[in-house]
Amino acid sequence: MHPDHDDHDDRADFDDFEDDRPSKSQLKRDMDALQALGAELLTLPEKRVAALDLPESLMDAIKEGRRIVAGTARSGKKRHLQLIGKLMRQVDPAPIREAVAEFKLGRAQDSLELHQAERWRERLVEDDNALQGFIDSFDAVDVQQLRSLIRAARKDRAQAVEQRNGRAWRELFQFIKSHLLAAKGGARDDDADDGDGHGEGDDE
Repeated sequence: MHPDHDDHDDRADFDDFEDDRPSKSQLKRDMDALQALGAELLTLPEKRVAALDLPESLMDAIKEGRRIVAGTARSGKKRHLQLIGKLMRQVDPAPIREAVAEFKLGRAQDSLELHQAERWRERLVEDDNALQGFIDSFDAVDVQQLRSLIRAARKDRAQAVEQRNGRAWRELFQFIKSHLLAAKGGARDDDADDGDGHGEGDDE
């Protein structure tokens, strides 16, 4: 005679299976996290997003998301981020998180270099003794060019407020920044800033 089937054990196993399933609140947290990561994706340069090799449907949603964010209407933004979050369930989020973190780190480093270059520019224009300090701090400084840039920047500084921050002022910044980057062993892929909101190629 076979022993009676233990219904209690079966129920316990089923209960354990149910307990392993994520709760509704956990699913919502996961979805919110994917939406937030999707919003971060919209801030990445297009070439960085392309390097992630995302599905075409997600790439199309990101392009449309950029258009929506750039527009004035905000009503569709939340709904579109929900769509991006849903599509992101198809991919591994880890490489995306790494790309976002790397981009943010690069932006933070750029900001630090920007402030360092601005401080050096102020010192060089305001204090004659700062020239030797700069020469001692960096390798292969073209002293003659640096002196010329400082003189021209001081002339800019002496102008009326609306005429300040001209080309010489920006060129001095770029000279300083190039030495900061060289000291760190590389250059940025992004367009150089001059500390006054202009790109490297801007002219007055």
